[in-house]
Amino acid sequence: MSEVRASDAEREAVVEQLKQASVDGRLTLVELTERTEAAYTAATQAQLALLTQDLPAAGARAPLPQASGAPVRKRRWYVAIMGDTKRRGKWRIESELGACAVMGDVVLDLREAEVRGNTVDIVATAVMGDVKIIVPDGVDVDLEGIAIMGDKKTNVVEAPPGMDVPVVRVKAYAIMGDVRIIGDSKAEPIKRALSGWREHWRELMGGDGHSGSWQSGGWQSGGWRQGDGHYGIGRRYSDD
Repeated sequence: MSEVRASDAEREAVVEQLKQASVDGRLTLVELTERTEAAYTAATQAQLALLTQDLPAAGARAPLPQASGAPVRKRRWYVAIMGDTKRRGKWRIESELGACAVMGDVVLDLREAEVRGNTVDIVATAVMGDVKIIVPDGVDVDLEGIAIMGDKKTNVVEAPPGMDVPVVRVKAYAIMGDVRIIGDSKAEPIKRALSGWREHWRELMGGDGHSGSWQSGGWQSGGWRQGDGHYGIGRRYSDD
């Protein structure tokens, strides 16, 4: 049985639906990123349908939360002074983030965070300390700022040009310290179950999930190849 090929407009419509699902709190940053990547590489309508099969139909919106009257927090800070501060696992990002390490270490792992938009804004300051921000490979990273006797650097496999993927924007101030943004392939893999859409995707793609075109650590024959040779759709994951 022949399958109907997906159009560019249909791919973009799915990407917009995924963005709305993220705003509604239905997808984490890593899920949004990997499904967005998969949408842009989908060849048929059936493949696109897999990416939203567990989400509300396009146009359906979650009810708006009741206003509490409490002031909206401008920026949420994570600070370490001669110590360590780490934020990992499931959490919600509803405002801009700040990280400040003074002779200490701050780690922000954004992969399993629920984001309320397509952009995450972070101000990172390291004074004789280290700030490490872990993101899904495939996001766009915009790093700016200054480094005085220190380093600010990114080591993330970004999406090919033209993909409307999430953006992580970081303003870094490093004084005898380091601000680093690293991707999945350079971090400890997160542990999560293989989701249903990914299993069906592998079946549609011939059992191995390969369909794309990236090389050099990204999409390769359709799967995302990590440094350990492990394939997944856009992301490295643990089998246990």
